Amino acid sequence: MPLTSDPPIDQPIDPSTDPSIDKATGPSPAASAEDLGKLTVVPVRHPWRWAAVAATAVLLAQFLHGLVTNPGWEWDVFARFFTTETILRAVWVTLQLTFYGTVLGFALGIVLAFMRLSASPFLRAVSYAYIWAFRSIPLIVQLLFWFNLAYLYKELRFGIPFGPGFFSFDTMNLVGAMSAAVLGLALHQAAYAAEIVRGGVLAVDSGQSEAAAALGIPRLRQLRRIVLPQAMRSILPNAANEIVSLFKGTSIVSVMAIGELFYQVQVVYGRNGRVVPLLMVATVWYILLTTVLSVLQHYVERHYAKGAVR
Repeated sequence: MPLTSDPPIDQPIDPSTDPSIDKATGPSPAASAEDLGKLTVVPVRHPWRWAAVAATAVLLAQFLHGLVTNPGWEWDVFARFFTTETILRAVWVTLQLTFYGTVLGFALGIVLAFMRLSASPFLRAVSYAYIWAFRSIPLIVQLLFWFNLAYLYKELRFGIPFGPGFFSFDTMNLVGAMSAAVLGLALHQAAYAAEIVRGGVLAVDSGQSEAAAALGIPRLRQLRRIVLPQAMRSILPNAANEIVSLFKGTSIVSVMAIGELFYQVQVVYGRNGRVVPLLMVATVWYILLTTVLSVLQHYVERHYAKGAVR
């Protein structure tokens, strides 16, 4: 038989030769149901799945047992320091750094995103250069640079460009440790926020803006009522990830001796030597506040998903 020949076709069953089929009415429904009832239904077994569940449960139980019974965790020390005034002040500083870094970073990021989307090659180039530079330099280097800004510029002067200044500020007094930390976090965050916003805007079909323009809707109103509500669905998950990363990343400002959560924990266990329970204090606070941020993210995403998710 040639290799290209068609496969054999099953011959149709002749009802006159099959005794189970009535020649006048065909197979009866009762006979068909009786035949199906004779079939033995065997559920699909997943032995490896059950083995994985058992192994994971054993490991989880061992971990929890170690947390409860191992005296090295020193849960009494953890409970004593978890809500002390020093730790609560450090949590407040951490929240302030996160808030200012997020607000200023996303405000500048939105400007950079629309510069990158503009028709001007100069604005696109400036925005691209900023994003490239601030994503390339490690955050800790940026923080230390802003912390030592007074070494380069003794004062900041406002006036006519390349001309006389009207008033000036002493950089040493203007940019302290906290200001340098907020400045560094915000400028670093702006580079990532710009790409998140740009990606969200590009995710909206350009035909909608063209249709709105054809209807005579002003450009600013197109952006506010058509583009941004849809772009937010793409922006929010990535933006929430960035905020959570920034919240945990505030611990890096401990190199500038700012009293945020991780720095204060280091100071306390440097005095009493209780490293593990103090690290657990910081860990639980980070987990609690990240959980709150995740819950807020859920409700904000649900708000902007109205009309898109049934």
